[in-house]
Amino acid sequence: MESIVNSAESETTAKRVEDSLRKKFHKSLFSRFAKAVVEYELIQPDDKIAVCISGGKDSFVMAKLFQELKRHNKFPFELVFLVMDPGYSPEHLALIEANARELDIPVEVFATDIFESVFTIEKSPCYLCARMRRGHLYHRAKDLGCNKIALGHHYDDVIETIVMGMLYGGQMQTMMPKVRSANFEGMELIRPMYLIREQTIIHWRDYNGLNFLKCACKFTENNAHCNSEQTSKRLKVKKLIAKLEAEDAGIEQNIFRSVENVSLKTVIAYKDKNGIKHRFTDDY
Repeated sequence: MESIVNSAESETTAKRVEDSLRKKFHKSLFSRFAKAVVEYELIQPDDKIAVCISGGKDSFVMAKLFQELKRHNKFPFELVFLVMDPGYSPEHLALIEANARELDIPVEVFATDIFESVFTIEKSPCYLCARMRRGHLYHRAKDLGCNKIALGHHYDDVIETIVMGMLYGGQMQTMMPKVRSANFEGMELIRPMYLIREQTIIHWRDYNGLNFLKCACKFTENNAHCNSEQTSKRLKVKKLIAKLEAEDAGIEQNIFRSVENVSLKTVIAYKDKNGIKHRFTDDY
């Protein structure tokens, strides 16, 4: 089942939202979006990008920022606004489609049975669900002639991932601003919201009186936050970082910078780009 949602019936809301991105939130949202695009070289001329919309605040503001970037038209590139339905309840899907109409975003919706597929999985169902969702997005985007998919991860997701990797994974790594797909040749994942703070997105949402999905998971749809182990750990890390930042301003920025200032001379071991492990004793 596929459908196209494109309507100007709520032009007033869309215009108000767009004006807010050009004025009140220009510096904190659009400028940071544009900076990430330039700094990490996320968009090239003639790219065709699938902007992936899950239904939450992050992906919807990303879609509007892409529209604003396209309006400036510095060089030619194409956009497709893609909504994958993994098995949403009718109410959730209706909310996504209503928001798309209200914000004047011409989304393409395509259905999958991911929720049904992972329903009986006991071990790491969230991990499997995430991998399947991304695979379907890559596949659909490639079918549409896209060479990139864009996801709405933001600055706070990045620093939380760094700390989670250290505390729960015993490793130093980050969520990269762009990644080449290992399974879909010629495809790339980009994260243009990389430098945008979550609190700014929340402020933009509330300022414009918008209502988005709190959680896209079918099995926790009655809760404001998903209750998976992974989400619980992320929420714990989010609170920890906020507490540290409140006590010592600059902690969040230092976490982000820590993966930009890695000195291989001062680490016990590291893996190179081919996954080969090197220890400091190798050439001591």
